[in-house]
Amino acid sequence: MSMDRRNFLSLGLSAAACSLAGMPAAAMTGVGASAQQGPGTLAGPPQDFVIDPIYMRQIVPYEGPGRPGTIVVRTKTRFVYLVLQNGEALRYGCGIGRDGFSWSGEATVARKAVWPAWYPPPEMRKRQPELPVMMAGGIKNPLGARALYLYQNGVDTLYRIHGTTEAWTMGQAVSSGCVRLMNDDIIDLHQRVPTGTRVIVI
Repeated sequence: MSMDRRNFLSLGLSAAACSLAGMPAAAMTGVGASAQQGPGTLAGPPQDFVIDPIYMRQIVPYEGPGRPGTIVVRTKTRFVYLVLQNGEALRYGCGIGRDGFSWSGEATVARKAVWPAWYPPPEMRKRQPELPVMMAGGIKNPLGARALYLYQNGVDTLYRIHGTTEAWTMGQAVSSGCVRLMNDDIIDLHQRVPTGTRVIVI
């Protein structure tokens, strides 16, 4: 079925609204998200926090690598692109890994999860021994509402594209290497891409 630009975006917004129905407002936008005090998160939003409009989901002209359907992460500009037809892409604002934890290369979305559980890797637990072995999915979970698991040659890279209620971290380098999107944006991306999707991180 063909779809114009307005319907394309409306599909994602409707899906996000349905997926988050019944959840606290903080789960959707990150406003008031200081309730999220899970391991590895920030303490809370800055006073008078407002999301920069540049990090809001939008269709933009696109020149870069990847065929339509490819996910491209540009770490320098803090954007994730889902490549579309006709020289366009759906762009999402993101947060990335802080210095020493960033990653680049190519991978494949081998697994997708809804309100995923979080298993901190052994290396992270050595740095932060207070972390749990496992944290169940939910709005306090650092992986947020959805997660895309990135593999190379069938091996888990341990890097994810995932959600967060900490929307004030968009455009920042704050994570332990993973790429974080606002919860409503990762819900939108999650429902658009199948497993096997190519991911390019540059």
